[in-house]
Amino acid sequence: METSSFDSPGVPPPLASPPPPIITPPPPTKPRKSRGWMIFAIILLVVLMFSLLINFTQFIHSALSFNRNFTTGIAREVGPRLEECLLKDNDAHFKIAVVSVDGIITDRAADQAGNSMVDVIKAQLDRAKEDDRVKAVILKVDSPGGEVMASDEINKAIREFQDKAKKPVICSMGSLAASGGYYISAPCRWIVANDLTITGSIGVIMETLNIRKLMDKVGVEPDVYKSGKYKDMLSGLRSTNEIPLEEHAMVQKLINDTYDKFKGVVRDGRAQAHAQNKKDGKPLAPDWESYADGRVLSGTDALKYGFVDQLGDFNDAVKTAKKIATTSSANLVEYRERYDISEFLRMFGQSETAAHDIKLDLGMNLPKLQAGQLYFLSSTLVN
Repeated sequence: METSSFDSPGVPPPLASPPPPIITPPPPTKPRKSRGWMIFAIILLVVLMFSLLINFTQFIHSALSFNRNFTTGIAREVGPRLEECLLKDNDAHFKIAVVSVDGIITDRAADQAGNSMVDVIKAQLDRAKEDDRVKAVILKVDSPGGEVMASDEINKAIREFQDKAKKPVICSMGSLAASGGYYISAPCRWIVANDLTITGSIGVIMETLNIRKLMDKVGVEPDVYKSGKYKDMLSGLRSTNEIPLEEHAMVQKLINDTYDKFKGVVRDGRAQAHAQNKKDGKPLAPDWESYADGRVLSGTDALKYGFVDQLGDFNDAVKTAKKIATTSSANLVEYRERYDISEFLRMFGQSETAAHDIKLDLGMNLPKLQAGQLYFLSSTLVN
């Protein structure tokens, strides 16, 4: 019987081959959680903290605000929130406040807070009246006019400011200060116009469209129910032969009455200014009403007929303001509406059904005339 050499004494048995290694699959990786909500939460927290900081700062500023004679300013619970901005620092103690009127004069809401141009101008005049360091106001006008009621409200605000605050308002006309733009300039103590300024256009306009012939062409006939003979006055749905002659007379009387009010504002404003300015100012020409027929005037012609007191620019108006206010130096300030993060957050609280305007910038502001509305508006811009 054969024996293996491995069975021989002294010969070790062969080593067994090692078992194959067991490969354990790696544990499944957990899906990474999105951190978008964390980023959004951090941003929201920063915005809220920033809003709280601003509101707290404004509260402290309002509580501790004193003017130079240690009297607190009048708090405005409603209306525009204004802050004083320095336009020109002349290192002076006294100030001259600049109030700007740009574009169509209207009483419609013009900002997110629902304030109109009239509201803002009244608030600016209030701030100038409260500040004893403000010695005069410059009304910077660049407007073709606008709504009759809005123009009259600004006119009254300027007259009341001068009467109660005993501070002069000097008007500085820009490229255009016509119709309602002149209406709000008339009560000013002094009026400065550039020789190329377009002003005047003293008059009233009301427009309506008659579309009855167009309706007849397309076969549309109105069916109107009214309680009185003149209830559909100014309606553009009637044929011209259906409009009573008395209606024309009534509308024209309304225009004439408003026109007489306009001329009275010019007459009284310029007469009062001349009484204060004496020989330094320019009185109305004896035949000034002949040029108050709606025509536009250049600054040169306006000076000739006494509608303005001086030819010059804004710097000339500043010099005149300092002269009338009897101060050799003054800082120029402006009151601008103050907006904070709360105004931005307010937009997110608007109803989904709220109307949002989409504006197309054509490089100019066109007037939005409403049918049946009275306007002090330059005819050169309407036609």
